[in-house]
Amino acid sequence: MIVNHVLLKLKDQSPSHIEQIQAVLLSLRGKIDVLLDIRVEASIRPGPSAYDLILITRFASLEDMDEYLLHPAHQEVGQLIGSILETQASVCCAETLGSFKF
Repeated sequence: MIVNHVLLKLKDQSPSHIEQIQAVLLSLRGKIDVLLDIRVEASIRPGPSAYDLILITRFASLEDMDEYLLHPAHQEVGQLIGSILETQASVCCAETLGSFKF
């Protein structure tokens, strides 16, 4: 399983705008077959180094993730998000059963 984590810092950090963008990102659910799961969480601890949202997406393979990235629905949302971002960061990793052990 491939898990992509994208941190988003928005230009407009008002709670209503963050909620609106969260809904826009979640609107991808069910539109792209290769997108197995999508979560969007808002930060509850704002600060100068904090990001506003984290987008977590899951795919069966890197090829599926590449297909998602090229999908028209993702491209449309991506254009909107790109126009309102201050900055972003991402981490893409392979997730295996039991990969988190404490």
